[in-house]
Amino acid sequence: MNCTEAANRLNAYADGEIGTLQRLSIEQHLRACPACARAHRELLVLRARVRDEVQYFQAPSHLYERVQALATAQATARERAAAPVPVRVHPRAAPLRWGWLTGAGALTDRWRWIAQGALAGCAATVIGWVGGGALLDWNAGRDIVAQAVATHGQATLNGRLIEVASSDQHTVKPWLSAHLDYSPPVQDLVNEGFPLLGGRVEQIRGQRVAVLVYRYRQHTIDVYVWPTVMAIPTSLHTVRGLHVEGTSGAGMQWLAVSDVSPDVLTQFVERLARADRPPSDALPQ
Repeated sequence: MNCTEAANRLNAYADGEIGTLQRLSIEQHLRACPACARAHRELLVLRARVRDEVQYFQAPSHLYERVQALATAQATARERAAAPVPVRVHPRAAPLRWGWLTGAGALTDRWRWIAQGALAGCAATVIGWVGGGALLDWNAGRDIVAQAVATHGQATLNGRLIEVASSDQHTVKPWLSAHLDYSPPVQDLVNEGFPLLGGRVEQIRGQRVAVLVYRYRQHTIDVYVWPTVMAIPTSLHTVRGLHVEGTSGAGMQWLAVSDVSPDVLTQFVERLARADRPPSDALPQ
């Protein structure tokens, strides 16, 4: 284990959130590296000072009541918005212009009203099916983006961006494949300014997905990769100051999360999805 790998795991090691093999490897490195050992001691001191010296304040009871009232009001509003609105079709409100309803040989008023109601019901069903499917796809895509941003932030704060630390794609790919039910493509783009740091596994919409971790200058890029069965939005999003770009290629969906500039992120994720692009087609340095 080198210093970079140890630094990426120090927080998780201090929290006791790593496996036995990684813990033993870090402890061996800390015994041999004075700089990393000093960083570990400083981290422990900082944790102790935060625990012992930072003041904690009890929220007043009226604040709890206001939050509870607001949550109840929002839940009620959502229930009302989701409640179906009854639609009444009057037999003479919107006469149809087909002869079998209004012309010669037209049906009686009673049966014409029934036929109009049936047609209106069919139309509403078709519209609801088409519009509802689009709404579900949109909500699912938005949910995927939100979860990707959230897991990226949590991994960054917890120092758990990388579970398998290696720039060798032949090390990262088998590790990810062993923890997933698919084998994600893995590339090291160090010659194009995007060295591979490693990878990890995250949960997105209840599914375990691969996350490839790259570096661009001083920025970290998380790339979520999974088979195309779970669609994602392909337009650029900005969530909590982070840019999110998605695309598809090589039988996979690719979703990149980072604070790099949008144009760099777009070109980078498209480059990953196009494994057949020649190496001479380099990205901006």
